[in-house]
Amino acid sequence: MGRDIMADRIRKARRPKDPKPKEWLAGDLSQEFIADYKAFNFVDGEGVRCSIYVSGCKFACPGCYNKVAQNFHYGTRYTQELEDLIMDDIGAEYCQGLTLLGGEPFLNTQVCLKLVKRLRKEYGNTKDVWSWTGYTWDELMKESEDKLELLSLIDILVDGRFELAKKDLTLQFRGSSNQRIIDVQKSLKSDKVVLWDKLLR
Repeated sequence: MGRDIMADRIRKARRPKDPKPKEWLAGDLSQEFIADYKAFNFVDGEGVRCSIYVSGCKFACPGCYNKVAQNFHYGTRYTQELEDLIMDDIGAEYCQGLTLLGGEPFLNTQVCLKLVKRLRKEYGNTKDVWSWTGYTWDELMKESEDKLELLSLIDILVDGRFELAKKDLTLQFRGSSNQRIIDVQKSLKSDKVVLWDKLLR
């Protein structure tokens, strides 16, 4: 029995944390810090993108590529000056859109909602929004109103925890095979997960 308990503890230590519905709320956790901002990159989704990395994540996925950004106080505070810069950068003709990463965007909805709402106001649907999240689609469907509002404004979502045992560097825009690239608007309309139609692998 002792071995079973120890094996279970080891297994759990190698897995990300699993929240209950509405257990983690941005209003309780977010400090509105930004880990990084990268303009005009080619790796955080389709096309040329401006990427904002918010600070703070509670999933604690073993093997996380951006572990330092799990800290809600890492980096610098989100400012109006940064927001203005991002909006100007996104306006470039060759920029396809905005990407939200982290950290965990859905635990930083104060920042992400403000930014995405302004993008929609200024650019409508001429620019797209991608986001990565440790939440699965089914989990988000049971989550708080702010998370659902943010989801409703996103075009493409890469969902699910990074799982070290399922790591696959050949996958398109994701690190482990359990993660999915979801067309959010089609999924919301059909009330079921619809994968991105440009998925290669």
